[in-house]
Amino acid sequence: MSHILDFERSEHPLDIVERFASLRHWMFDRAETDEMSIAVEGRWANYNIAFTWIEDVEAIHVACAFDLKVPERRRQEVLALIARINEQLWVGHFDLWNSENVVMFRQALLLAGGAEPTDGQCETMLRVSVEACERYFQAFQFVLWAGKTAAEALDCVLFETEGEA
Repeated sequence: MSHILDFERSEHPLDIVERFASLRHWMFDRAETDEMSIAVEGRWANYNIAFTWIEDVEAIHVACAFDLKVPERRRQEVLALIARINEQLWVGHFDLWNSENVVMFRQALLLAGGAEPTDGQCETMLRVSVEACERYFQAFQFVLWAGKTAAEALDCVLFETEGEA
């Protein structure tokens, strides 16, 4: 399908993401015109957040991965956990990247018709990605390292205490 209208962008959408990351003094790498990655230190893990411009659909794709390899013997339970978590998310989703057996959080920002991403949109995409990974990282650990079921692991991380001890 071809574009009905061709729009000239004032700058590459990832230039805006790069400027946003620079202003916040974040470590990033932009080896390709249409790809860049930002390293973010979280509470539970370090996250590698890849921003990719997909020209065909005019979208910035964001993938936030953490270093947690999924062994074959726990694959089905991790997939069950991903399905349970995704039911609760309003924006984005978790996925298992098959070639690397790594869990990642993914989402996209559609910019059809020449729309330009704003600092606020870039910041929100990054924040939502890291917050989702931080919220559910331990559930993945419980499934992988403690042998818990998806339901048990999710119950553990969603348990919220009230008051103070």
